[in-house]
Amino acid sequence: MIDSELYDIAEETLDRLRASSYMIATAESCTGGMIGAVLTAVPGSSDVVDRGFITYTNSAKTEMLGVDAALLGPGGPGAVSKPVAQQMAEGALSRCQAQIAIAVTGVAGPGASERKPAGLVFIGCAMRDKQTIVEEHHFPGDRAAVRRATVLAALALAVRQAC
Repeated sequence: MIDSELYDIAEETLDRLRASSYMIATAESCTGGMIGAVLTAVPGSSDVVDRGFITYTNSAKTEMLGVDAALLGPGGPGAVSKPVAQQMAEGALSRCQAQIAIAVTGVAGPGASERKPAGLVFIGCAMRDKQTIVEEHHFPGDRAAVRRATVLAALALAVRQAC
């Protein structure tokens, strides 16, 4: 369910992107499409939201976004990592007409480990005219709280980079 705060932030994000003549694409793992759902809950969002990739599995990340399989396999940093978030964002951008792509990968919980605790999230932002950036976050709370915080942080990053 999209609460009024998420809706208002999505509406503001879309307005800011629209004013900059940007379209956005999303590449989501731990949020499972929540960023796209929040953005498209706002009527008229189709002029700003180009598409979304839900890449929950490692194979989806490689097949749909071109993430290097070596990053995901033994000896690599794994799916929840800065290089994977970067490649997810860049892969989404290269496969669409948008000018900005936001990618998220993380551990919402359960499935945490000592190296990758619940709440660890990487958010990548790729733009056609800027260097890709990746932020590392450690969000508190249960699975729902981590996913919600990730959506909010991803939208904030998109606005900071694009506007």
